[in-house]
Amino acid sequence: MDAASPIIPVILSGGSGTRLWPVSRASFPKQFWPLVSDLTMIQETASRARGPGFTAPIVVCNQEHRFVVAEQLRALGLDGTRILLEPVGRNSAPAILAAALVVAETNPDAVLWMMAADAAIRDVPALHKALAVAVAAARAGHVVTFGMRPTAPETGFGYIERADALAGVPGAFAVARFLEKPDAETAEGFVASGRHLWNSGMFVFTAAALIAEMQAHAPEVVAAVRTALDASVADLDFIRLDPVAFGACPSISLDYAVAERTSRAAVVPADLGWSDVGSWGALWELGAKDEHGNVAAASHGAAVLFEAARNCYVRSDGPVTAVLGLEDAVVVVTDDAVLAMHRDRAQDVKAVVDRLRAMKRPEATTHNRVYRPWGFYESLIQGERFQVKRIVVHPGQKLSLQKHFHRAEHWVVVQGSALVTRDAEEKLVRENESIYLPLGCVHRLDNPGRIPLTLIEVQSGSYLGEDDIVRLEDTYGRS
Repeated sequence: MDAASPIIPVILSGGSGTRLWPVSRASFPKQFWPLVSDLTMIQETASRARGPGFTAPIVVCNQEHRFVVAEQLRALGLDGTRILLEPVGRNSAPAILAAALVVAETNPDAVLWMMAADAAIRDVPALHKALAVAVAAARAGHVVTFGMRPTAPETGFGYIERADALAGVPGAFAVARFLEKPDAETAEGFVASGRHLWNSGMFVFTAAALIAEMQAHAPEVVAAVRTALDASVADLDFIRLDPVAFGACPSISLDYAVAERTSRAAVVPADLGWSDVGSWGALWELGAKDEHGNVAAASHGAAVLFEAARNCYVRSDGPVTAVLGLEDAVVVVTDDAVLAMHRDRAQDVKAVVDRLRAMKRPEATTHNRVYRPWGFYESLIQGERFQVKRIVVHPGQKLSLQKHFHRAEHWVVVQGSALVTRDAEEKLVRENESIYLPLGCVHRLDNPGRIPLTLIEVQSGSYLGEDDIVRLEDTYGRS
């Protein structure tokens, strides 16, 4: 890429990935999981836009995920990332417009590369070649998308029909039309035509071009997002969009708002090994298979065993998982849920999540392990009037200064050292030592050391819900 005119990557991280339940849930969706490599999906995405020719990314995400996004990009070694926080999800058009308006304040001619945080791309050099074509078309005033050459009559993707080649931009084409997800027969016709491409959801444009097209085709979105940005608040390293103005914005995708209406639409056909990672079936297709077509994905010391099984995808995040005599099956095991299904039903997982939500089951949206800006906690045992948790605090981090009305707590340090505030005293609690926090006392947990602090918390009382926390002071600006 041209280092003199760096591209600004914009990563949209607003999805909940319900089709990859039980791993992906609203509290910790698929973009934050390592599903196709040792990197998480958002780290994979950011890695494709690093080095000469690129600035640090702008990320637009759910405000509940802000610390996870910041931590994962920091772990990747990315500095200078700007993170815009959506108070509510309003689809891709308002999200990308907010980023474009921020960029246009200083450089309206800058080129933005919009990417979803949760797609997989195997051939990054081919991606960069296609990106160079897309950038040239964007600088000529076009709103450019990437069209993936279809490898099968896929009914789960939208399609783009290309028209004539763009004058002066070899490798780019005008768009004849965008097409909705087709039925099987129509998809077969699309593949046979040679003119139809999968819609990848990636776009390239200048900030000024996108703002102008949004103003022409979705002015109500522009008005709402401008107001939300004008009333935004800086919070640590984040920009909080105004909740009232952004909440009033129409929910609409960039495809509907601009791409299908603009006369500037262009497409760059490409073979990138692209997948939207939209189902467990897609992960079977991407995974390394054994001689019988099976894919094993194990983490946290788990083991996956196959016996007389063929073409199965099995993932375990803990328990030993054995599959015997099955074909074309998907089995996914977490510490609190198990999914077993035929691969042909991979697109129907959302129906299970909907049923769990109707039953008000927490497994529909949250994991047993809950991430916080200071680390994480997870419940180990819960009974009547007591609960046992494991708490891990990152080096140099601390919890809020707080108190509880309904529970007392007993902390036992099993790794590291804890600096504990208990009312008027401060006490250093070392490994194999403990401290008691009576009901109503004002307390805080701080990790002053250089290694993670791990402790076992025993709660006892009449009510043990997470909403029995009165924060008196908080480093992270939480109420």
